[in-house]
Amino acid sequence: MLNLKDMHQWAEELERRLRLKTFPLAVKLLEKEEHIPEGAMRPIRDLGYHLPLCQGYAMSRREGTVVAMLKQDMWCFEPVVGYGLVESPQYFLEGCNRFPQDVKTLEAGRNYASDFPRLETGKYIGVASAPLTTANFEPDLVIIYCDSSQLSLLLLGREYKDGHDLKCSLSSHAACVYSVVPVMQSGECRVAIPCRGDHYMAIAGDDELIFTVPKEKLEDLMVGLRYLETTGSKLPRNYQTRREPEFPESYMKIAKMIGMLEDK
Repeated sequence: MLNLKDMHQWAEELERRLRLKTFPLAVKLLEKEEHIPEGAMRPIRDLGYHLPLCQGYAMSRREGTVVAMLKQDMWCFEPVVGYGLVESPQYFLEGCNRFPQDVKTLEAGRNYASDFPRLETGKYIGVASAPLTTANFEPDLVIIYCDSSQLSLLLLGREYKDGHDLKCSLSSHAACVYSVVPVMQSGECRVAIPCRGDHYMAIAGDDELIFTVPKEKLEDLMVGLRYLETTGSKLPRNYQTRREPEFPESYMKIAKMIGMLEDK
């Protein structure tokens, strides 16, 4: 179980180390209504209208709002299906919501639906989000909106423990699903791309990418980022374009081994 005090400190450290523009996002899938965080904003009850989930997440990461959304609060069906709040309708499974708008054939639409990540139907009733710095609940995962330089550091931090590459399947759709469901299923980190809705309706930046870390991997990520700072991988970073720039000793050693360089 995560200690909330440690979690808040890690959040502040992430903001500082990565120079983030928005808060790291604590996300929890809700199994019961009594799991809704105290003080959470509910769109229908408190605003009087539905929200796409990407806007709920944006309110948390940009404005610091604690948001809880059940099926009846949502405006976009994709997280409702992806998070398993309902059975997938046959119309979706047949590819009809992608053809002919986005794909060439109905078969291509079915392929999209087949690849679409989905959690077990009926396990969850909704989702809560809040800034990681102030969240009053233990998240299942943390979503970080970042640029490519920040993502590079996050991937280095993730690789520090075991050195393995991060395997990803990318889609142009449903960022709220692709950044959450595969992480819940695998327990591994994930990279996703803001979808059209995230850009058009939730104002994701043109330079933003998404990195998600499950709660079980968060401490390892922090350990990796701290170590990397000691070896020079940190932000801000001065950029240099020079002939034969300085490389780590191991790079130069391998370059000589494979005949790129001659001993001087």
